[in-house]
Amino acid sequence: MNLSRIIERHAQFAPAKTAIHFQERDIGYAELWHRIDAATHGLATRLGVRKGDRIAFLGYNHPEMVVMLFALARLGAMLVPLNFRLAPPEHRVILDHADVTAVMVEPDFFAHCAAIRSARPELRRVALSDAPEGWLDWRAIAAPGARPAEIAGEDADPVLIVYTSGTTGAPKGAVHTQAALLWNMICSTHYHDLTAADQVLTVLPMFHVGGLCIQTLPALHAGATVTVEPRFDPGGWIDAVAQRRPTLSLLVPATMKALLAHPRWPQADLSPLRMLCTGSSIIPESMIQAFFARGVTMTQVYGSTETGPVSIYLRAEDARRKAGFAGKAGLHVEIRLVDDEGRDVPPGRVGEIRVRALNLMQGYWRDPDNPSFRDGWFRSGDLAYQDEEGFYKVVGRSKDMIISGGENIYPAEIENILAECDDIVEAAVVGVEDAKWGEAVVAAIVRRAGSALDEAAVMKLFEGRIARYKQPRRVAFLDALPKTALGKVQKPEVRKMLK
Repeated sequence: MNLSRIIERHAQFAPAKTAIHFQERDIGYAELWHRIDAATHGLATRLGVRKGDRIAFLGYNHPEMVVMLFALARLGAMLVPLNFRLAPPEHRVILDHADVTAVMVEPDFFAHCAAIRSARPELRRVALSDAPEGWLDWRAIAAPGARPAEIAGEDADPVLIVYTSGTTGAPKGAVHTQAALLWNMICSTHYHDLTAADQVLTVLPMFHVGGLCIQTLPALHAGATVTVEPRFDPGGWIDAVAQRRPTLSLLVPATMKALLAHPRWPQADLSPLRMLCTGSSIIPESMIQAFFARGVTMTQVYGSTETGPVSIYLRAEDARRKAGFAGKAGLHVEIRLVDDEGRDVPPGRVGEIRVRALNLMQGYWRDPDNPSFRDGWFRSGDLAYQDEEGFYKVVGRSKDMIISGGENIYPAEIENILAECDDIVEAAVVGVEDAKWGEAVVAAIVRRAGSALDEAAVMKLFEGRIARYKQPRRVAFLDALPKTALGKVQKPEVRKMLK
């Protein structure tokens, strides 16, 4: 059997139930299954896709990306979702590395894809709609009526390659099997207490495991309804909550900040939401409390592209009393915290998070000897401690830790305080070489346009909040922070800028 049975079975149990709502249109489970079936046959007979092939998707959130994922699962092929924020040369690196044979493209990215194809003339371009001359038309490929395809895909087959640049900028393709996606859905179901009665609002990009795997696919596994928005917009999210009445939605710190700053936030109707979820990085507790103040239960999930990503989570019943904690190990997940020698650390001590789980990636594409993945354990590079109740608190990245005057300092603790300041758009805290202290703490800050914030005002933010030795010894104001294509701050580059 293969992953698509999820939709096939729900199409039998509840054919008229809405699976996906997209741009004012409902797609029932039966219709979704018919689309998957037609796409399976079209991919095999009209595009020549075979087991093991890689097909890319370049566009915003769209139901056809979900259709492609399940259709490729039936064929034993793989989906490679592309980050639409990347430049053509960056996409070419991924397409070459994954040896992608065809890419499905939304109209907004036709010109972008033309630049890619100039270096990869063999790449077949499939237009999602309005196909230009010389392109293949997805509507023709996925039209009903093709001769039946051989269903070769099985649960053990890889089905998804998600590229991540980490903090170094070097892209790595995390390979997920159909079974791993299924186990991730099971973990997510426990995290959310997910049922067919739920309504999920998806606004985060599905080219990443956060937007695709934390709620969207688990909701379809549960037989729930997913409202898919092409892109996040704070006003659009507020409208969708009022109109679509979702019970669940997923946000990250950047989208949380955008909502809190929106003029309609104080009056927004949030009553349909039984729970909001956030993840992807350390979350400033002040942001979490701002949602609690509006009567919304805000929970956290911890994971990465490599881990499913539902690895550690904070369930609703613990959300308020453990605000700021990532939660406990997931239902089918093992977590270790280890020191520099690989030895387990006791509760209360900080160690690196290592993960072994059924929803873990199979490995990195074409990189079987990557040191981050050994003996079934993924070495996250993230640092955390476990309290006496078994809850994990993530404190930062091992590569980011600053040792100043013999004391360990975790930048995230400082960055969380800076995130509370309305005059600060973004900030990164790094250690720079210092003759006296070994490393000195420096805060690199991007000010809000028109702000007169100065170093003295920044330093006042820390008074009475954290120990003196943790406070920055210098504040640097920058026009922008260097980032990877996925939006992660490149702290090594920040350090170079501060020398």
